[in-house]
Amino acid sequence: MRVLIDANVLFPTVLRELVLGVAATGVFQPLWSERILEEWRRGAARLSEREAAVAESEIAVVKARFPEAMVTPGEGTEARLWLPDPDDVHVLAAAIDGGAQAILTQNSRDFPANVLADEGILRRHPDEFLLEAFRADPGGVRDVVDEVVERASSYGIETENPRALMKRARLPRLGKALFA
Repeated sequence: MRVLIDANVLFPTVLRELVLGVAATGVFQPLWSERILEEWRRGAARLSEREAAVAESEIAVVKARFPEAMVTPGEGTEARLWLPDPDDVHVLAAAIDGGAQAILTQNSRDFPANVLADEGILRRHPDEFLLEAFRADPGGVRDVVDEVVERASSYGIETENPRALMKRARLPRLGKALFA
């Protein structure tokens, strides 16, 4: 399954690490565009110059880790599309031109299911998507989560309560399934 990942899933760190960790297990093929990565970069820059520099290096790492993920949408695709927020049309265009079956986003309002369905694409929330992956492969997803929690702890992120970490990452259902 090919899944386009929106910038709001790539930034914040814990959510991105979980999603890409699951992608690395072969559950799905991640896709993004240069513009999506630029949105991630700009989001980090709003926090601080240091965060912008960190994002720049993390972007280089994910590009190297998933070289086949980059999609360059055609201008004609973007021109024919409509979404409630015109600034999100490039995301749908990248999904279409990348052959994605789904867009992984936390932004349901600006990606109406009926508009995406016309293009044969589903809108998926990361919590729902990762919970489904966990149900299909509990051990594999648990391994990814354990690695991410361990890495987060080494970065100084509070991980004593992993379920709370999942909730902060906007993955409450996955957290409940893993740490009930």
